[in-house]
Amino acid sequence: MSNKVEWYLEFVDFNYKPAKDDLICLFYFEPDQGISVKEAIGRIASESSTGTWTTLFKLPPRMKKLQATAFHVDGNYVKVAYPLVLWEMGNMPQLLSGIAGNIFGMKAVKNLRLVDVSFPQAYLKHFKGPHFGMDGIRKMMKVYKRPLTGAVPKPKIGFSALEHAQIGFETWMGGFDFVKDDENLSSTSFNKFEDRVKLMTKMRDKAEKLTGERKSAFINISAETEVMKKRAKMLANYGWNYCMIDVVVTGYSGVMTLRDYASDLGLAIHAHRAMHAMFDRNPKHGMTMQLLAKLMRIIGVSQIHSGTAVGKLVGDKREVTAIADVLREKKTKALKGHLLDQDWHHMKSAFPCSSGGLHPGLIPPVLDIYGTDLVLLVSGGIHGHPKGTRAGAKASMAAIEGYLDGRTLQETAKSSVELAEALKKWGTMKPK
Repeated sequence: MSNKVEWYLEFVDFNYKPAKDDLICLFYFEPDQGISVKEAIGRIASESSTGTWTTLFKLPPRMKKLQATAFHVDGNYVKVAYPLVLWEMGNMPQLLSGIAGNIFGMKAVKNLRLVDVSFPQAYLKHFKGPHFGMDGIRKMMKVYKRPLTGAVPKPKIGFSALEHAQIGFETWMGGFDFVKDDENLSSTSFNKFEDRVKLMTKMRDKAEKLTGERKSAFINISAETEVMKKRAKMLANYGWNYCMIDVVVTGYSGVMTLRDYASDLGLAIHAHRAMHAMFDRNPKHGMTMQLLAKLMRIIGVSQIHSGTAVGKLVGDKREVTAIADVLREKKTKALKGHLLDQDWHHMKSAFPCSSGGLHPGLIPPVLDIYGTDLVLLVSGGIHGHPKGTRAGAKASMAAIEGYLDGRTLQETAKSSVELAEALKKWGTMKPK
């Protein structure tokens, strides 16, 4: 070995041509003061693969083939290639322990953001992806040409199981497809999971009989993994076709386990993204929401929250579109600074879910962004309607119908008193 102390620059090669089976990561980075660009990206590649801070006494020659390589820099963005053999197939936690692990604590980088990952087929083939796909969900719900619709009883927590189910019934009767638990409702002393399932089942059956439409719900099973399995089994026993999981706080391992367990029971997974903004809100550090969505498609959820660009939550139009692309497309096209090319091969699609501060007046701009392949969640925007939940749902359904027919909100409101009342209260305001 030489007398040098550090060897980070050996992980940088601007002439490197990635192999077909290399896994490619796109990072945004900012070197700390006194650190050059080459030193910073060398540290990123080193610490996320085989390197350490100093040269070693003995290093077998074969180790060279295991090194990650920082091979392309464009401003503050760097692409790093990783040999496939570094990763255990089918193990998402192990992958993230490398590409999203210690590197985020290095002093040499002031900011670091994992923007996207391009997965080779050799890696993807060890994951099943979504069980149903968008087409399968549409067939399940018998809804083909419009967005699927749903709402959370609001306030998001505090209702008894009976009150929750009664509000759910009004939501369904207003024309919505789904009633949704929110992220912090699992099983509480005033709204136990078992009670909620039983009462929601009665209300669902009643709503289906009265409307002749398929009705369902995203009931939150988030808990310890074995508890989630028991709750999923209960949902299947009561004839439900969905379960909901808070996927970030539950963790990748738990979601991977429940993907197969739920699929065996015939349950689709609605993925709530609670806690995501802790690591994806800062545009210079952490990980992007579109990558979280991508990882969840690989694991196999049926849909995940993706923002609105016009509601109360962070996420601009470009981010929302990027999330939708990684969930729905057969081949995701590169978008500078946001996405890498991704061929999804065997994997089915998943729905983006637009939610957060929506009301009937905001439905047209949301559909302008997403099109109709989405799950549209309008909660406070139906329960706050002057005439109540059912009228609020009807107003939202009228706004959707009018949009699909090419009519403005004002034109549609002439034949929908519910929409007219909603527009009188909210207009097209964007909540903050």
